[in-house]
Amino acid sequence: MNLSNKQLLLQARDYVMIIFGLFCYCLGYSAFILPEKVVTGGVIGLASVFHFAMGWNVAVVNYSINIILLVLAFRIVGKQFVIRTIFGATVASILLYFMVPLFKEPLVAQQPFMNVIIGATLCGLGLGIVFTNNGSSGGTDIVAAMVAKYSNVSFGRMMLYCDVCIISSSYFLFHGVEKVVYGIIFMILYSVFADRVINNNRQSVQFLIFSDKWQAIADAITHQTHRGCTVLNGIGWYTQHEVKVLLLLCRKHESTNIFRIVKAIDPAAFVSQSNANGVYGFGFDQMKVRLKKTETITAENSVTPTSPDSIQQDNA
Repeated sequence: MNLSNKQLLLQARDYVMIIFGLFCYCLGYSAFILPEKVVTGGVIGLASVFHFAMGWNVAVVNYSINIILLVLAFRIVGKQFVIRTIFGATVASILLYFMVPLFKEPLVAQQPFMNVIIGATLCGLGLGIVFTNNGSSGGTDIVAAMVAKYSNVSFGRMMLYCDVCIISSSYFLFHGVEKVVYGIIFMILYSVFADRVINNNRQSVQFLIFSDKWQAIADAITHQTHRGCTVLNGIGWYTQHEVKVLLLLCRKHESTNIFRIVKAIDPAAFVSQSNANGVYGFGFDQMKVRLKKTETITAENSVTPTSPDSIQQDNA
């Protein structure tokens, strides 16, 4: 497949951002979490269990388990995700291999709680940057990506489910609740920051644009941003004149371009912007819900209950 210069530039940008996110992730783990002997979740947490129990190298164990997971996930998440995950897992393992020996002691001395907070922040932000740029560091990212493909379970919540058991296993290593508590705190903060970065990039907004030059604005938006507009008929009640209103939905990060287009064509345009809690359809998110087995779709696109209990309840 021949790629245009623009596509190559975008892919190069993705890989640069993936490396930056992985650097933040590995720095937070190597400098703040591992020296405090806190077991985190995911494959990296499982690797740290083997590290503390048997002295195995964290980077080697992490990379080995990731390769096994990728073989299992190849048909589900697709070739592109697997390629970027191999890249991410390789870079992460290399960074861990060189970073872990550099930090024998945590950067903030005698402050385990502060180290956990800083480490969770760096790891969550780093992983959010990686996943936002279509990459993955491996581990539970692979499991979360597989589940997210077929359900609306959030990325951070899926990581919580995958990580609880691994963190709880640290009790049998250190025979104390303190490390488990620190691991749970790390897990919560890490998931919140990862979700925050990921969902911030997926937020959508709705525009209502009132302008006499609505045709020029609609054409510019369609060709420059590749977003569709809907033209609504309205009446200005003060003037009693008919007006055209442009209805537009786009990602939040695209809103600046919309404002620039409108201002360049009609600086006097009246524009309303509001947040959209969820936008589903072409160019946005997919509706990942499944109908219950007891429900059927009628010709009028209505959901009709077919179970006897449901029919009796409706009649009542």
